[in-house]
Amino acid sequence: MSLHQFLLEPITYESQWVKIHELKEHNGHITGIDCAPKSDLMVTCGADRNAYVWNQKDGIWKPTLAILRINDAATSVKWSPLQNKFAVGILSLDWHPNNVLLAAGSCDFKCRVFSTYIKEVDEKPASTPWGSKMSFGQLMSAFGGGGTGGWVHGVSFSASRSLLAWVSHNSTVSVADASKSMQVSTLKTEFLPLLSVSFILENSVVAAGHDCCPTLLNYDDPGCLTFVSKLDIPKQSIQHNMSAMEHFRNMDKRATTENRDTALGMLHQSSITQVSIHEVDKQDCRKFCITGIDGAMTIWDFKILEFSIQGLRIMGS
Repeated sequence: MSLHQFLLEPITYESQWVKIHELKEHNGHITGIDCAPKSDLMVTCGADRNAYVWNQKDGIWKPTLAILRINDAATSVKWSPLQNKFAVGILSLDWHPNNVLLAAGSCDFKCRVFSTYIKEVDEKPASTPWGSKMSFGQLMSAFGGGGTGGWVHGVSFSASRSLLAWVSHNSTVSVADASKSMQVSTLKTEFLPLLSVSFILENSVVAAGHDCCPTLLNYDDPGCLTFVSKLDIPKQSIQHNMSAMEHFRNMDKRATTENRDTALGMLHQSSITQVSIHEVDKQDCRKFCITGIDGAMTIWDFKILEFSIQGLRIMGS
């Protein structure tokens, strides 16, 4: 079954959309997409184990095939910070600010940091807390494993270049500090497994997943990772009298014989799959974006959050 990528643009303030382009090249489900605004390029990867770089010429998007030589379908793809190269992976990826180091989450319960230095493309990188020898493909660090963790669903470098956060399927959030001899702080949460994580300031991360609610965590100077707050407080359900017609209509919509309210009382009604920076960057993030399986996209403003949640403290804001 083929899944095509659509490019849409809004035509009214009532969230009406019209298709302006249809990109047909993959012969399998499209599993990842990323844009490079500096060069106006896009890259996609799919279940056909191919990746395509798309360039718009004279109003037409034309693909260039990138042969991946992989045995399994890639599910994530990301441009580097300078947008002069991209990486594909099985579970999760994030680029270091220096455009050379790459973090990858894997289904063997490990999070790894690799060097992607290409002599013909990159300037010689300066030494970092992650190491100084950065030949292409060099494994700089590896964390986790031992059969006690879970698939690493999300990874994120900090803007300082020395911290790396990741979330695993065993409901843990971890932060490694390269400036402290790769010290790792892991917090076992009481939530369902988390799928995505992103630094939003130097010492604060937002993580989200199957609980359908973004969560804020702080990492302090001694190296302690702590839970701060859930950011989407469930609203109390409103009870009201229904007519017999409404009663049976609701049961029919839900394909159930019981009259029960299945709404979660939160903005997202299904698993959250991605946390990303919406405004500015990880060093000075003012807004971040959450997307989920329910098709919803929500944008969160720091200042509004701090005012609306009593006692909320976002480190570095």
